[in-house]
Amino acid sequence: MVKLTRIYTRTGDAGQTRLADMSAASKTDPRVQAYGSVDEANSILGVVVAQPELPDGVRGVLRQIQNELFDVGADLATPLAINPEYPPLRIEETAVVRLESWIDEYGKDLPALRSFALPGGTQAAAYAQLARAVVRRAERAAWQAAELYGSTEGDAASGGVSLTAIRYLNRLSDLLFVLGRHLAQEAGEILWVPAADREISGKSAVASRGRIQAQQGQLDK
Repeated sequence: MVKLTRIYTRTGDAGQTRLADMSAASKTDPRVQAYGSVDEANSILGVVVAQPELPDGVRGVLRQIQNELFDVGADLATPLAINPEYPPLRIEETAVVRLESWIDEYGKDLPALRSFALPGGTQAAAYAQLARAVVRRAERAAWQAAELYGSTEGDAASGGVSLTAIRYLNRLSDLLFVLGRHLAQEAGEILWVPAADREISGKSAVASRGRIQAQQGQLDK
């Protein structure tokens, strides 16, 4: 049971924070950046879950993920250690496998993509894609931490990072992409149109593109 009795402590006013093992770390440390981004993604998922039109099945999936993201945050905040006094909280490989099963479940009926999917369609779909982008940032920061501190049990002396937590973030970003597409289907999925294919409307815009193309033609000669 977690019990929070005081919100502010003033202990971080010098740019330092405490990891789960009570060791000190800079607030700019990539490990801290990683679990901070995990917290941010979890907050965005809270907005998705709060959408009244969200299907119950997706809501249940995201509720479980929100709990698991706290496990991932605790995992990233706990450096690998040799013979720790207490068993640390770690995200399990079974959670990664479960994400993969949800990717298959929600992706199997999606139409093939003809271009990149843009965030949008519905508010829930857009926020799911926003969460995906933040999870990707968390994954990048976690890899930076792994490069700095190591990522295997042999790196425990230097406070390594769990690879299972990084794999979870990778699969979660894939799932959120799929869920974003899934949620956008009813309203109509928005696809990226490359610049060369975008229609120009208005005389000024047509003239401007004509001038640009003419100038480019001169340069090509």
